[in-house]
Amino acid sequence: MKRVCYCLLAAALLILAASCSPDERILHIVTTGDVHGSWFDEPYVDGQATKTSLMSVSAWVDSLRGAVGERNVLLLDAGDCLQGDNAPYYYNYVAELEEHLFPRIVSYMKYDAVTVGNHDIETGHPVYDWIAKELAARKIPFLGGNAVRTDNGEPYFPVYKMFRRGGMKVAVLGFTNPNMKAWLAEPIWSGIEFVSLIPCVQEWVDRVRAKEKPDVVVVLVHSGTGSGDGAVLESQGLDLLDTLKGVDVLVTSHDHRPYVQEKDGTWLINGGARAGNVGHAVIKAAKKDGHLDKEIRGEYVRMDKNKVNEAMKEHFRPDFERIKAFTLQPVGELGVELRTRDAYTGMSDYTNLVHTVQLGVPDVRLSFAAPLTYNGTVNAGQVIYNDMFTIYPFENQLYIVKMKGSEVKNYLEYSYDHWIQTPGQHVLRIQDAPDARTGAKRWSFVYRSYNFDSAAGLVYTVDVTRPAGSRVQIKSLADGSPFDPDGWYNVAMTSYRASGGGNIIPEGAGLSQEEMDERIVNRLPEIRELIYQYIKEHGTIDAALIRDHSLLGEWHFVPEKLVNPMLEADMELIFGKP
Repeated sequence: MKRVCYCLLAAALLILAASCSPDERILHIVTTGDVHGSWFDEPYVDGQATKTSLMSVSAWVDSLRGAVGERNVLLLDAGDCLQGDNAPYYYNYVAELEEHLFPRIVSYMKYDAVTVGNHDIETGHPVYDWIAKELAARKIPFLGGNAVRTDNGEPYFPVYKMFRRGGMKVAVLGFTNPNMKAWLAEPIWSGIEFVSLIPCVQEWVDRVRAKEKPDVVVVLVHSGTGSGDGAVLESQGLDLLDTLKGVDVLVTSHDHRPYVQEKDGTWLINGGARAGNVGHAVIKAAKKDGHLDKEIRGEYVRMDKNKVNEAMKEHFRPDFERIKAFTLQPVGELGVELRTRDAYTGMSDYTNLVHTVQLGVPDVRLSFAAPLTYNGTVNAGQVIYNDMFTIYPFENQLYIVKMKGSEVKNYLEYSYDHWIQTPGQHVLRIQDAPDARTGAKRWSFVYRSYNFDSAAGLVYTVDVTRPAGSRVQIKSLADGSPFDPDGWYNVAMTSYRASGGGNIIPEGAGLSQEEMDERIVNRLPEIRELIYQYIKEHGTIDAALIRDHSLLGEWHFVPEKLVNPMLEADMELIFGKP
């Protein structure tokens, strides 16, 4: 794997360009992915730090174009553009404007193609259909070749587009994540079937090569790099690298993990997330014995948050100010500090707030919730709308699902087994390894912390000394009445969870998606919106309001004398000393 220092890039490229013979052709492919709305370098709240963004990417790409020529550069995105930050949220759901900001930004930056990501689909038909139309009007395809219409079997999105760049004929094909149904509710993707990338990608590559006779084939997939064992539908990158024929550059994304690997002449490149890096492939070609002889190298390049496209920044200044004004609007007051990391060691004010809101829905008896922000804090005092993205970063709906008591218990056993382990050196299930998705430099959770569901409405303990499957001991419901393993309970959970996200429903509770579809009692608005309305209604959220044990019940890790010091030590490894 290689990374390039930004300050040396322009000089190196000028030398490279000057060294090429007249018969040689050079193409630079630059890729982003999982930008998640990181469009602006400036924070919306004064005093917060600047960040890498598309403003940085634009400056880097402009330097590259200036060095090698605009016709020798192809700029591509591998998906997850429309969710994850204040800016896309505002333009997706709040701003009443004819033109969305995202198509205007990628048009300004001269992107050539964009692939559909799962979080783009998560925005719902009104948003992603609108974006596809606006991008098409700017001659930028929104690619998703494995998203197939259920009415006629044709692709819902464009599959590929041809380009003439670097003196070569280039085919760019794009595919989205096939695992949508495991995360998203049916109304969000109605009319679409998402098929596995294998063999779909190869079939389309073969068709395009036969029809278009390209010199270069680039495949963009919104799929994680994965491990190459064929076992994970959402991460098929290395599976594709092992099997694809006739592809020069394979761009992966989704897992936020910068990665580069070459195999049999195909380069796999994953630039990571939030414009922290760009993927960069250089294809040098020359005619030899009647065919095109190609030399390819790939890398990811770290962006400099302090080097931005100032002209672009000023061009979109009115949009930035509009988003900033929206996110600074007051919502209410917090009488307690909310720290998401507290949820990893037991009950916390953060999860108490989410559970309290979910249990406030009529006819709900139990609630499941997890810390969706890995390590966020909302200080006591005034709450502004910007804080809502720390409290609840995703556009998940609230679903009410009918579950049997034994299924609830099995669900919790599965959740805690991915969260904690029988004490040895550690009690949290952690590893001495960095995590690009959270920014952890060393110690990190083995599994995703946004799947660490706890329950409210119950009184229970989690005995860490017992083997997996027998740790959760449910004593009663929150009001002291008996918990019945054979009884039925209406349980509040996210649409992501109800759709199979995190595998807790299918593998823990043992319910198929067909069974879950029959168990859904109610679908409510986005959970962030429910929390927002709850804070607005009450004005001040104090401890008494969100620590009502008669509503929430309570739970603890036990035995406390053993587990508490170990939890403290593990948390210090992950987050440092408090």
